[in-house]
Amino acid sequence: MRLTGATHKQLHAKIASVGTQHVSTANAEGRSLARSRDQKARQRSVALIIESIPNVSEGRRPDVVERLAHAIGNTPGARLLDYSADPSHNRSVFTLAGEPPGVASAVLALFAEAVAAIDLRTHVGEHPRIGAVDVVPFVPLDGATMDDCVALARETGAAIAARFGVPVYLYGQAAAHGGRQQLEEIRRGGFEALGARMASGDWPPDFGPASPHPTAGASVIGARRPLIAYNINLDTDRLDVARAIAAAVRQSGGGFKFVKAAGFRLAHRGIVQVSMNLTNYEQTSIFAVFEAVTREAARHGVAILESEIIGLVSAALENPGGVDLQLARFGRDRILEH
Repeated sequence: MRLTGATHKQLHAKIASVGTQHVSTANAEGRSLARSRDQKARQRSVALIIESIPNVSEGRRPDVVERLAHAIGNTPGARLLDYSADPSHNRSVFTLAGEPPGVASAVLALFAEAVAAIDLRTHVGEHPRIGAVDVVPFVPLDGATMDDCVALARETGAAIAARFGVPVYLYGQAAAHGGRQQLEEIRRGGFEALGARMASGDWPPDFGPASPHPTAGASVIGARRPLIAYNINLDTDRLDVARAIAAAVRQSGGGFKFVKAAGFRLAHRGIVQVSMNLTNYEQTSIFAVFEAVTREAARHGVAILESEIIGLVSAALENPGGVDLQLARFGRDRILEH
């Protein structure tokens, strides 16, 4: 259940071949959201390409995941680059890109499908979540700036709330309130605690109703730099080991800067996982993190089974030390530019 990535040059060609007709073929909401961004892009005489990586709380029903993928892939002006699902996390991750009108339309199409298909009241999975469509970041690629992504996040968030009645929180560079830059702060307690947090008055959404959608919860929309979503699977079923390693390597535990980490159980495989986000992989390399996890695992008498990158990476990974990441299912088609 994975599509191949594309180079920036290939992506530019794909978008440019359709050109400004994206604006006329996108649905009305997507068109109105991003018209000003598209006009500015034309004024700059360059294509404005934005990437989005929606995370959806469904990873156990392949038919639903396929419908979500088709909703994105069938949207004019957006290209679905990659998607994958994990049954233990009960979560799927999609990567798409295009000019703002197409990207906005694709996200709205994804929401329409997800809100209809997912009921968080019966959802169970390892990964923390507050929404059926849990988080939607926008990332600048060719011709786009962070300001473009912030504007698109705010416009799209407002449209989601208005159309679907789903409360929306802004995060990252798009955050409108202090303390909301970090995704984990907004998501603390998960869907189960969301109603009480919102009722307390301390966590009003940026858009939409003051209480969760009964089945779709709330969504977090934002803008950020590219990151690497990176998992290391351990050859053990000991969750305490995964959690101890995660605590040792993450920034909040005194480990690497720009690393967020947690330990999870992959029940469908009988193993555990150290799941990480490398939020600035130029400053903290994936290779240094892998070596640290390997050392910590060895201290517990545990071997590394494999590692995996979720989605695409936006630049070639320099590996001057020749470190073998033991990557599963990874090829050069997973690199967005090379």
